[in-house]
Amino acid sequence: MRLVDRRLYWLAVALTAASPAHSQINQQPRAPAQGPDTRDVEPEARDPADAQGDEIVPESELNSALPPLSDDINAPLEPMPADTAPAPLPQAPATAPASQVGDVIPPVAPEDPALSAPLEPLSNFNTAPLATAADLPAEDAVEIEYETVVTGLDKLGLDDDWRALSALREGDGEAGNEIQVAERAREDEALAVRLMRSLGYHDATASSTVEPIPGQQKLRATVNATPGRLYTLSSVNVQAGPTTPPNLVREQLPLKVGDPIEAARIQGAEANVRLVLPQRGYPFVEVGERDILLNDTGPEATGDYTLPVETGPRSSFGVLRTEGDPVFDLDHLNIFPRFEAGELYDVRRTDDLRDALVATGLFSSLAVEPVRTGRPGPDGTEQVDLLVRQARGPARSLNGEIGYETGRGLRAQAQWQHRNLFPPEGALIAEVIAGTQEQGVSGIFRRSNAGRRDRTFTIIASANRNNYDAFEAFTGTLAVRWSYDSTPIWQKPFTYAYGAELVGTNENVFDFARNERDRRTFGIAAIPLQAQFDQSDDLLNPTRGYRLKLNLSPETSVQGSVRPYIRGMVEGTYYQPINDRLVVAGRARVGSIAGVDRDDLAPSRRYYGGGGGSVRGYGFQRLGPFEPVSSLEPDEEGNIDLADLRPIGGRSLNEFALEARYRFGDFGIVPFIDAGNSYESTLPRFSDLRFGAGIGARYYTNFGPMRIDVATPLNPREGDGRIALYISIGQAF
Repeated sequence: MRLVDRRLYWLAVALTAASPAHSQINQQPRAPAQGPDTRDVEPEARDPADAQGDEIVPESELNSALPPLSDDINAPLEPMPADTAPAPLPQAPATAPASQVGDVIPPVAPEDPALSAPLEPLSNFNTAPLATAADLPAEDAVEIEYETVVTGLDKLGLDDDWRALSALREGDGEAGNEIQVAERAREDEALAVRLMRSLGYHDATASSTVEPIPGQQKLRATVNATPGRLYTLSSVNVQAGPTTPPNLVREQLPLKVGDPIEAARIQGAEANVRLVLPQRGYPFVEVGERDILLNDTGPEATGDYTLPVETGPRSSFGVLRTEGDPVFDLDHLNIFPRFEAGELYDVRRTDDLRDALVATGLFSSLAVEPVRTGRPGPDGTEQVDLLVRQARGPARSLNGEIGYETGRGLRAQAQWQHRNLFPPEGALIAEVIAGTQEQGVSGIFRRSNAGRRDRTFTIIASANRNNYDAFEAFTGTLAVRWSYDSTPIWQKPFTYAYGAELVGTNENVFDFARNERDRRTFGIAAIPLQAQFDQSDDLLNPTRGYRLKLNLSPETSVQGSVRPYIRGMVEGTYYQPINDRLVVAGRARVGSIAGVDRDDLAPSRRYYGGGGGSVRGYGFQRLGPFEPVSSLEPDEEGNIDLADLRPIGGRSLNEFALEARYRFGDFGIVPFIDAGNSYESTLPRFSDLRFGAGIGARYYTNFGPMRIDVATPLNPREGDGRIALYISIGQAF
């Protein structure tokens, strides 16, 4: 294109150079036309002088006049030769003849001297921008107030939705000017129309006005909404292939003829199809774009609804695959599924597998996706494999907890663990306890999902010092334990645990023969067993159902001789909802130790009552038999303080508790009453119960409630305190 432009330019130059008569003809003035029209004069009658302007330039002369051109189309234009410069344009006469104008032309005014004066230096100008309303300080900004009125939405139940989204309401009744108020009102017009259409009023209209309020320096913005007719479904059509059972898609689309064409209703119905079909063997279902054809010409406003659905093949479970940075190999991954190959596909089982893997805490990211294989499965299904995409995450963690109880003091616990030091899922845990009355260290090896999902194998080695009113003990423990446990993602109706313990403990024991305390060393071997039946609705915060737990521990105490005995306890809890906010919870616990005298038992193996997990209102382990008063020495004034008496524990225990758990939002109030005691006898008695009552506060978090309970004894003994405080995590039971 640029090459064509240069040729045209040089063509004009050549024509000017080759035709000098051209410039002469253009410069000759023409006389005014007179006489008849000269357009009909024959060529032979024209002035010979004028013929010079029609001279034809031969092509050879024209080409020789053109300068050479470059083949580069991007080259700049060649300079024009000085001798081929175009003739100057003719100058107009300074004044027009008087015969050509009707009025006399005024003389030219003298030139203004200011126009020829030099410009003032830029530095002398004031360059500060003009102040605008937007530049004024906030306290000086000009604002107007307005009030908002909306009509027509209240009868549709849309007032709250409109207020939550309204631009007028968001402005809090203040604006910079009336135009801004009007613009907000127009936005709210469109909002009102959208809200009405979402309920099926597809003819809805809205208008707005902004006007001053008489007698006030204030505006009123009014939005008037007119719903029009309500559109309903005249037909519901599903375009889908055959399914098993037949009409599965239509049955899972809860829409019927006559329903309002309401956005939430229709979107919820379509979401139900997406949700249910993958639970019924169709993992690859795709719900297409709906089509609603409105009909407003008849006596009723209706719409025909059509939904295309691609169900994909009906599928069954195949095998697991894995890729990525492997945390677990396929052997360990196959421990987690709660389904067998060949079972009908259910996305809930896929989600459960992913949740169980996430719960190990060893992944930075994880995905479980169904993959088509084309392999035939049972009942005409296609087997789909589950692809586990793994990405390794941090295996180390540090956590802790802190609590306080009257009689037990402050207790803080810190724990470090490496959750996969011995793959797969072999964790090493180091734990430290620091408290006013308890100190200890422990090392724990734990293998989670040991050969079976949620089965745990644990080895524990610990050393502790406990200094309570009941006893002071230095204890070393070596224990091994197998357990099958409930978890938040899989709460099981039956769980169990069993193991073995070797305990060596040095404790102060009250010697009744000498009427004083003495230190003894006990060696204890035990086989603890536990079983629990759980029919509650939640592991951490149950609101209905019941639980029944049995603990049984055959033991032997070695202190000069072998003394076998058995410790047992049965505990039941029940939860009954009264309404959505109130739950009544109850607990009963009974324990017994048979086959040994109380004084031959290590104090740490006896039963004690009282405390935050027992009978609240009494100090930790303060319920039950005490040392005889004769063991106390009077003070300087000869008085004996019974609060100095120390509990010695018993061989039996009973406890009861009743709570009313009232929850509002993330908070709760829990009035409660507890009862119980411990006894020297093998079987508990029910004639000497001690009662405590109080009130608690709860703050509910995603990992369980935080608990603060304040209680007082209702029938205290001499020496019992008036108030007891308990702070911990989790419900009392």
